[in-house]
This record gives sequence, structure tokens and C-alpha cells, in this order.
Amino acid sequence: MSVTVRLWDGQQVPRVGIGCWAIGGPFKMDGRQDGWGEIDDAQSLKALALAHELGARLFDTADAYGTGHSEEVLGEAFGNRADVVIATKFGFTHDRARRELTGTNVTPAYMEEALSASLKRLRRDRIDLYQLHVGDASAEAMDRLAPALERRAEAGDIAAWGWSTDDAAAVSRVLHYPHFKAVQQGLDVFRDGPEMVALCDRYRLPNLIRSPLAMGFLTGKFTAQSQVSTDDVRGAGHSWVRDFKDGRPSAESLRKLDAIRDLLTSGGRSVAQGALGWVLARSPQTVPIPGFKTEAQVRDNLGALDKGPLPMAAMAEIDALLARELA
Repeated sequence: MSVTVRLWDGQQVPRVGIGCWAIGGPFKMDGRQDGWGEIDDAQSLKALALAHELGARLFDTADAYGTGHSEEVLGEAFGNRADVVIATKFGFTHDRARRELTGTNVTPAYMEEALSASLKRLRRDRIDLYQLHVGDASAEAMDRLAPALERRAEAGDIAAWGWSTDDAAAVSRVLHYPHFKAVQQGLDVFRDGPEMVALCDRYRLPNLIRSPLAMGFLTGKFTAQSQVSTDDVRGAGHSWVRDFKDGRPSAESLRKLDAIRDLLTSGGRSVAQGALGWVLARSPQTVPIPGFKTEAQVRDNLGALDKGPLPMAAMAEIDALLARELA
């Protein structure tokens, strides 16, 4: 299976991208921390430069991450250079002064404002992939928004648009728009999403995989004694964080990882490389976009390209072991 994927403009890019949530720094959602702790912009810039040196070409961010700060760092790193693919997202409103998300807005008028602001922060003339960040937008809202996105694509402000959602049925309703070219779904070795995977396979849509390492759990560095700070999204108490409870790794998740660790680390892989290898093996269209804060994490994640997808025999054995654990 190839470790490159064909994009909407015909270019081939490596099938491990770079997720830029963490480098946005601290910000809040629903009164709780939604960032990954304090960050060092100089370190982020070094890590982004290393990622490019190691072959990464697709970088995914959102205007929500650090209420715009992630886009600013990415803009400083790459600006308008043509040899990178910049994907960003919109739909969450925010208060920059308080560094806090304030709600959602999927109207065409708000999209126009958000696009203009993202272009400025990213220092780009055009955004390669502009994605709706609100996964549960209604069919009626999309009927209004999609034509507006098409107009921005025709004007040259965006090359393509996509949607970060796990709802394959909703995506199927927007496939007829000419510039709808990609999906972003949540997927990891613990949690499959077969309907969306099948849809992307059928229509040859690049499928950006958010949180392919289960918010870092699948790096294998956590134990039953680990405690994540409340300054970190994983320890802030969000109900949707699944492998950490009250800042501690869940016992069930630790047990499942222990069951498959040897398979993930086959062929000299790190645990993270094995988890990314699982995503790569899941479909030829998947492009995992693991996050980072350090150069070491970038190096480890992009090492999955050299190791390649997990063998099909390992994939089958992982399925069997996890089914047994769940039973």
C-alpha cells in the first residue's frame, strides 16, 4: 500500500501529516482548558522545520486552536510557500482577548469573516483545504454554506473545501459540490469508523485522520500512575475525552493497549508508529495527522512513513485481541 495520497490538485503527498492543535497554546472551551499546556513558539517553529525536512507536506490547523495562535505560528513557519499544503478549519467563534471559544457559527457571512482572518494569520494568498470544524451542522445550514464555499473556491481564495465530521450520511449529501474534496474523521486503533472509510475509498477522497494516537494515549507513555494536569485538555474534565478520566489513563484503555502492544511494535516500530501504521493500513485514503509539541515527537511520528502500514495479518490479530478485551 502506497505511503502517498493523491490530492485534489493531482499532487502526491506523504500519508502522514502534521496536526497543529497543540502549538496553539492554552485556550478554553466550555470553561475548561482545551489546549495542551504551555508552548514555546521557538520550539514549535523548529519542530515544523524538522517536519518539512523529513518530508511532511500537509499541515492541519484551525482558527480555534489557541484562538488563532496556531495559524500564526504556521504562517511564520511557511507563509506563502508553495511546497506545503495548508489545511485549516472554521466554525467555532472565539474571543481572542480571553483565549476562549464562545460558540459556533456556520453561516456564509461568518465563513467569509473567518476565511479573511485565517488568510491573514497564515500569511497566504490561498488556503489549500478549508474545512468546516462543526461536525453536526444541519443539512439546512450546509445548503446555505456550501454554495458560499464554492464561490470562494471559484474566486481562488481556497483550492478545496472539506468537513471535519464523523457523519458519513451528512458528507454524502455534499459530495456533488465540485470543490468538496476531503474529509476529516476521528479514527484510531481503538475506534473504527467504517462508514466514512468506505465512503472515502469509494470516492477517492483524502481522509485526514484526527487524533490517530487517541490524544497521545497510543504513544504508550502512560501508566496507571500517570496524572495529566488540568492545564491540559486531557485532564480538564471534558466529557468527550475518552481514554483519560479525571486526568488519569483509563484502566480499560491501558488493558487494551497492553493486549496489542507487541503487534504495534512489530518490525522495530515505536508504539506510536504502530498506531499510525494501523491507520495507514486501514485504507489507502487515510492521512493521519498526529499532533506534536517537540521535535522528538515529529521525528517519531514521521518515522511511521519508513515503517509503512501494518501487515494485514497484524491488523486481523489486533481486531481479534481487541474484540476479546471488549468481551
